[in-house]
Amino acid sequence: MHEINFESIFNYYQRMVFDHIIAEYGESELANRPGALEDVACLALNQLPPRYVRHGLDTTFYISKEERQEMLNAVEAAVERAAEFVFKNPREIESGEVPRGELK
Repeated sequence: MHEINFESIFNYYQRMVFDHIIAEYGESELANRPGALEDVACLALNQLPPRYVRHGLDTTFYISKEERQEMLNAVEAAVERAAEFVFKNPREIESGEVPRGELK
C-alpha cells in the first residue's frame, strides 16, 4: 500500500475567502480587533458549501468562468454578511464571551 496524504486535501473556498478578507478588510477597523478576521473567515465559510479538492490549480482548469464567477460572488456575499455580524457583535476577548445572534 502506498503512503496516504490527507493533508493534501482542502476546501477550495478557504483560499478564496481568505484572499477576499485580506483584500477588503486587511486594513480595516476589524483587522485591529484580535481574532475578528478569523471569526469573519469561519462565519463566511460556514455559509458556503464545502468544495474539497487536492490541487487548487488543477481545479481552476475544471470549472467554467461562469462557475468561478458564481463562486466569487458567493464568497463576496458571505464575507460581507460575516464582517457585518462581527463588526456589530464584537467578541469580548477578556471574558471569552462569544456574541449570540443571527447571521443574516
